[in-house]
Amino acid sequence: MTSAPLAARLTHVSGPLFFPVTAYGPDGSLDLDTFRVHVRQGIEAGATAVFACCGTGEFHALTPQEFRDCVAAAVEESAGRVPVVAGAGYGTALAVQYARLAEEAGADGLLAMPPYLVVPDQAGLLSHYTELAGATSLDVIVYQRDNAVLTPETAVALARVDGIIGFKDGLGDLDLMQRIVSAVRSAGLAPLYFNGLPTAELTGLAYRGIGITLYSSAVFCFAPDIALAFHRALESGDDALANRLLDGFFVPLVELRNQGRGYAVSLVKAGVRLGGLDVGEVRPPLTEPDDDHIKQLAALIERGRALLGTSGAAGVRGAGV
Repeated sequence: MTSAPLAARLTHVSGPLFFPVTAYGPDGSLDLDTFRVHVRQGIEAGATAVFACCGTGEFHALTPQEFRDCVAAAVEESAGRVPVVAGAGYGTALAVQYARLAEEAGADGLLAMPPYLVVPDQAGLLSHYTELAGATSLDVIVYQRDNAVLTPETAVALARVDGIIGFKDGLGDLDLMQRIVSAVRSAGLAPLYFNGLPTAELTGLAYRGIGITLYSSAVFCFAPDIALAFHRALESGDDALANRLLDGFFVPLVELRNQGRGYAVSLVKAGVRLGGLDVGEVRPPLTEPDDDHIKQLAALIERGRALLGTSGAAGVRGAGV
């Protein structure tokens, strides 16, 4: 594994990773102006990296041209302040095409989503990610989840591939992740690891126990003040605040998220709209949350801010990213 600029930049981040939603207009078409505002406000709020057009950004719903336009907009809004990583997925041939579009748009790296539909064996996964890593000059983070589950041996082989700089875990199997970390470390390799579960704060303490401190935060999209406060609590060892936010905000949020399919995306977009930025609705096949669930989300955001002592109008303004 090479020491690459993206790896160096992500190694020293001091905040949650920002996965912006993709904004659509009333007719469902791409709204780049609002997307730019969302990205810009996220960076200004303290994002340490922008992961554009990934899971929360509805990668699955974007045309190639829309994908390229969104990535280019994120790169322009970042203006080098933080790295921009773009999603790349589907089968190998299409993943390579998206990777090249991301490179043309100026991205700093790729988040390699699981291959589409099929359940490949380990040799297939190794071949897929190796070909993707060799298709561009961009650094690649492999996203383990769903039908892309690595053995420790495959993780070691991937960690040796030039251009693959890290692994993001969306599976949540801590036993497997510990064995992957141990195997890769024993091989003398040091990739980056990310907690990529839908509400990563809920498992932040557990992942830190095996040395994984980087994580994506969907909450940062709509309540950056809460997300940043929790991150600071983890970093500083403020267990009292971390546990207060877990018990009073993050656990209830996960329980709400689990009440609907696709809520890991649609509920996040609803949260952004609650903050005053109209990013539109999700595209099919996802659907919008129930009205009652959106009301519950609004109440949860207020509760989270009350735990920080920032409820009221000031807190609402802070949600607009």
